[in-house]
Amino acid sequence: MKRFLLSFKYALAGIIRTIIEERNIKIHLLAVIVVIVMGIIYKISNIEWIICIILFGLVISSELLNTAIENTVDLVTKEKNILAKKAKDAAAGAVLVNAIISVIVAIIIWLPKIIK
Repeated sequence: MKRFLLSFKYALAGIIRTIIEERNIKIHLLAVIVVIVMGIIYKISNIEWIICIILFGLVISSELLNTAIENTVDLVTKEKNILAKKAKDAAAGAVLVNAIISVIVAIIIWLPKIIK
């Protein structure tokens, strides 16, 4: 049980450290706050909330994974290396794909409500 609880402690520490040290996750968290406020103002449906929450999780978790990959690559090599660049670029690309999909979904949810 102690090991199980420690895993939560370490995970939370990783999330907090990433929020403190990484600019992009702060931007994503600001977007989450904006969407939550808009959701309250426009009274989005339960299904729309579920979709937003899933997308919050996808974007934030992909940013956490991107940070982990970038830190691991930096740990292994500080030299210019094409494989290191490919790994970092692919991880950043995953975040970008999730963010773009989230924006598209946001447009689908919010545009009809805003232009009413």
